[in-house]
Amino acid sequence: MTDLMSKFDGLIAERQALLDSGVIDPFAIVMEQVKSPTEAVIKGKDTILLGTYNYMGMTFDPDVIQAGKDALDQFGSGTNGSRMLNGTFRDHMEVEQALRDFYGVSGAIVFSTGYMANLGMLSTLVGKGEYIVLDADSHASIYDGCKQGNAEIVRFRHNDVTDLDKRLSRLPAEAGKLVVLEGVYSMLGDIAPLREMVAVAKKHGAMVLVDEAHSMGFFGPNGRGVYEDQGLEADVDFVVGTFSKSVGTVGGFCISNHPKFEAIRLACRPYIFTASLPPSVVATAATSIRKLATAHEKRARLWENARALHGGLTAMGFKLGTEKPESAIVAVILEDQEQAVMMWQALLENGLYVNMARPPATPAGTFLLRCSLCAEHRPEQIERVLGMFRAAGQAVGVIA
Repeated sequence: MTDLMSKFDGLIAERQALLDSGVIDPFAIVMEQVKSPTEAVIKGKDTILLGTYNYMGMTFDPDVIQAGKDALDQFGSGTNGSRMLNGTFRDHMEVEQALRDFYGVSGAIVFSTGYMANLGMLSTLVGKGEYIVLDADSHASIYDGCKQGNAEIVRFRHNDVTDLDKRLSRLPAEAGKLVVLEGVYSMLGDIAPLREMVAVAKKHGAMVLVDEAHSMGFFGPNGRGVYEDQGLEADVDFVVGTFSKSVGTVGGFCISNHPKFEAIRLACRPYIFTASLPPSVVATAATSIRKLATAHEKRARLWENARALHGGLTAMGFKLGTEKPESAIVAVILEDQEQAVMMWQALLENGLYVNMARPPATPAGTFLLRCSLCAEHRPEQIERVLGMFRAAGQAVGVIA
């Protein structure tokens, strides 16, 4: 008998070697208690959270929590069915309406996760004889959506408008084409030159889907994302997003003004053949989305925090993923896995949690610590964070 698990031996050995070196496993952290959007207890120690996607701090909003409690009392803990059968409750309709209102569009479809939103849209929207043209640094859910479908896949160099133009020019003019972009790329926190890329896509007759998972809530006048910030609401055909970042719960969605958009529900396997979200989850999401529409002060605080952290780390001499603060993600680039793990552990032991990221989640050969800021981080917390980075960076030898 061939042991199907044997293909993972190299991975198991690599992880064991890491643990044998005496470090904490960066991918097995347990939140023993969460006190607020910015504070938790990890290994019995009070810890500042700088590695969650709770950008707008909505997880502890009293109105959001109450909406979830009310729905739990009224509808129970789950739906026990798919949206196509018994799994559409009052609050599923409400959250889709909240999305239509928030984005100012006619169509909104909610999926059980953001991953499934990309999986469903890409595998359903583009078929045999058609083309998906995507950024080489696209999220895993985008790549997996491509694999699940039958379309031809064409990659272009990350954020390279000229390469996108070249790739599109080689495709048959009459074939259906979808260009897939992200507003904010989650590893380095860099934003896409959407205005130029959308113009190129339209020149070649391609439709455009933008994943705004890491920008919803704080980019643009209404918090709709980078595509709104760059004035592209009339030009982007589909926007995919998630409830697990700024909305503060779990779930995914796609919105569109296309007059035939509702047909996706009838053809999309990841929508049809999975249980719908619990009513308490969609109730919290609907309340959060409606509050995000007017969360102007939170948006301003988040950007202040991003500028403060990026500026402080740059002044200390750290190498960052972007020259200026482009989003709520600040990536600290390190030399190799050993340095990244040592730095990560030094920060954790001092009371700061950040994400450690390595290939294949990051581009080849890139090891980094990813800081995700929250609107609820207080100025004194940012100062403490900078002090921790200085101490850890000097101890590990990353900075002088």
